[in-house]
Amino acid sequence: MKTNHLLVLGCALLLGGCASEKGGDIYTRDQVRQVQTFRVGVVESVHKVQIEGTESPVGTAAGTIVGGIAGSTVGQGKASDVGRVLGAVVGGVVGAAAEEGYTREDGAEYSIKLEDGSYISVVQALGEEEIVAGDKVRVIENAGVARVTKF
Repeated sequence: MKTNHLLVLGCALLLGGCASEKGGDIYTRDQVRQVQTFRVGVVESVHKVQIEGTESPVGTAAGTIVGGIAGSTVGQGKASDVGRVLGAVVGGVVGAAAEEGYTREDGAEYSIKLEDGSYISVVQALGEEEIVAGDKVRVIENAGVARVTKF
């Protein structure tokens, strides 16, 4: 019984490692010390969105292992083998769904009128800094990646 609890805890920790924030104040290691350009504008509107979670093999693998172990405790002989296989299949499906749900994030779509009169839209995860309609913002860009921060 303790082994099952340890496996479930281990899977939760693995899935936690898959979570990622993509707010305006989060930078990847590749973005550090890179020249970035920015434009200034005013937020015209903010629309709340959901950013889908990750679907990596980690959730599926973790669920398969836990499901296989749990299924093997059902019955004896061939019944145990069938339980192990069914447990692994169901566990894999549940693990993948759990990872996607756990790593899903709240985000916002910012519609911005730039100083040159053009309009753009940027979607990012909600960060520490609340950005609302009327705020003056910087749109920071590098290699096709954009982020919005208060100016």
